[in-house]
Amino acid sequence: MFQLTLRRRGISDQAVLRAMEEVPREAFVQPADRADAYRDSALSIDCGQTISQPFVVAYMTEQLQLRRHHRVLEIGTGSGYQAAILSRLCGHVLTIERYRTLADSARARLTELGCDNVEVLLGDGFDVPANAGTFDRVLITAAMEQIPDALTERLEPAGILIAPVGPRHGIQRLVRVTRTDVGFDRKELVDVRFVPALAGIAREL
Repeated sequence: MFQLTLRRRGISDQAVLRAMEEVPREAFVQPADRADAYRDSALSIDCGQTISQPFVVAYMTEQLQLRRHHRVLEIGTGSGYQAAILSRLCGHVLTIERYRTLADSARARLTELGCDNVEVLLGDGFDVPANAGTFDRVLITAAMEQIPDALTERLEPAGILIAPVGPRHGIQRLVRVTRTDVGFDRKELVDVRFVPALAGIAREL
């Protein structure tokens, strides 16, 4: 039923569907929400954040057009669920989280599930360490009013960035940015709703 729901909503990439089937979503939600883990809706997690609904996770992942050799940057680790999906489809994931509680718990979950190609970093998604290098794909899982040049400049040639862009407390538009020989090509995709991306490392939690 889980795969069927995703297919009915337009997800057709077999590798993405397989990854969604393989990763146990119930391991990434609050204990009280495990019965609803596969319902197509966002759920609350610690630190006032959310785990995105399955369709949005699958859709964003499909739009990245991932290949096994790709190196991916994720801004906003959250529970680690999206990183776990990415780990099944690419070579390496660097995921950055501003809340220590979320970073630590996500790291533990990902280790337990054998996602050994994921590195969880406590840090500021607006200030990615210079020594992190460049990436084939960048996925932002929190709403930004605009995409910082510092993130698009991290893209390799022909690299793709996906981000929800719009007001912090409202509906955003999912945007795909592709690096071309002459600059950046931007395409708007679908309406989404994400918690806001905040600068800096959280003082608490």
